[in-house]
Amino acid sequence: MKYDYLIVGAGLYGSVFAREATKAGKKCLVIDRRPHIGGNIYTEKVEGINVHKYGAHIFHTSDEQIWNYVNGFARFNNYINSPIARYKDELYNMPFNMNTFTKLWRDVFTPQQAKARIEEQRRAENITEPKNLEEQALSLVGRDVYEKLIKGYTEKQWGRSCDKLPAFIIKRLPLRWTFDNNYFNDRYQGIPEGGYTQMVEKLLEGVEVKLNTDYKEFVKANGKVAKTVVYTGAMDEYFDYSLGRLEYRTVRFETEVLECDNYQGNAVVNYTEREVPYTRIIEHKHFEFVNSDKTVISKEYPSEWTPEQEPYYPVNDQKNTQLYQQYLQLAKKEKNVIFGGRLGNYTYYDMDKVIAKALSDVKQQLDK
Repeated sequence: MKYDYLIVGAGLYGSVFAREATKAGKKCLVIDRRPHIGGNIYTEKVEGINVHKYGAHIFHTSDEQIWNYVNGFARFNNYINSPIARYKDELYNMPFNMNTFTKLWRDVFTPQQAKARIEEQRRAENITEPKNLEEQALSLVGRDVYEKLIKGYTEKQWGRSCDKLPAFIIKRLPLRWTFDNNYFNDRYQGIPEGGYTQMVEKLLEGVEVKLNTDYKEFVKANGKVAKTVVYTGAMDEYFDYSLGRLEYRTVRFETEVLECDNYQGNAVVNYTEREVPYTRIIEHKHFEFVNSDKTVISKEYPSEWTPEQEPYYPVNDQKNTQLYQQYLQLAKKEKNVIFGGRLGNYTYYDMDKVIAKALSDVKQQLDK
C-alpha cells in the first residue's frame, strides 16, 4: 500500500485527522471533489474581505484543549456573535434576553416582570403534551416570542409549517434573564484572523492533497491505495443509496459586493417573518472588523436538498434516524473504513465537536 490513510474530504474532520496521523509518521492522501480545501468552512477573499462561502462559521468552545489546539494553527480575534432579528419593521437582540423582552413588551423592565409575562402566556396556551413544534415552542416561550422570532424563521429553515414539524426539533429554547447579547455561553469564541482557509492550509501542511477528485472514480482508476479509508462524505452515498436516500436541507447563497462601507451594522441579521424568502443576511466584513469602502453580503435561502446540491442540515426526524441506523449497521461491517464528520455521521456538529471527534478517532487508530 502506498498510503496508510486515504482521507476522503478536506474539511475540518479530514484535515485534523490528516494532521495528527502525519505527525505520527503515517503517510496520508487527502482527496476532495471540490476545487478547494476546507469543506464548508472555506473562506475566500473578495474586495479584501474574507467571505464565508458556505455560510457563517463562528468558532466557539468551552473545551480549553480544543481552543489551544486551533490556536496552534491560527490566531483568533475577539469576535463575539450577537445576531439581530428583524421582524417586519422591528429589530430584536438574539438570543432571547432582557434586551429582547424590554423591546417586545414596553411595560417590562426587570427579569421578574419578563418571567411573569412569559409564564402568563405559557399558561394561556394550556399545552401539557406538545404534539408538534408549534405547541412545543408555545409551551416554552409563549405566543409573542414564538410569533415574532421563531415561527417564520423555522418554517423557512425547514420548508414546513411549524404545526407539521415534530416537537423534538425544539427540545429547549434558552431564555436569558440578563442584558447579554452574546449568543454562545462558551468560554472561548472568535474567528481566525485571515479566514479559515489559511488555518486548514496549516493543518494540511506536508500532506498530499488532490482536489477535484471524486472518491468512487478515484478508487475505480487507482484501486486500493491505502490500508485504511477515512470517509467524510455522505454515508448513504458510500453505499450507493442501497437502502434509500437520507434527507437534508440545503442553502442557496446570493452573495454581492455593495458600494458602501457598512450595509447592516452587524455580521448576522436574521429575518424572522415568513414572507421574506431568505432566513438571514451575513455581512462578512464584521467578522474580522475590516475597514473598507465596500462590503460583501450573502443572503441565505434554505430549500429541500437534491443530489445536485450541497447537503447542509441532516433532517434528524424519526424516518431518517431509523434509515441512518440501518446504514450504520452496514458501516460496522466495513473493514478498515472510518466514517467521520458531519456527513459521515449524519450529525450537525459544531466545529469544536468535529475537531474533538477527529482527535479521538485518530488517537484510537494510532493506539492500535
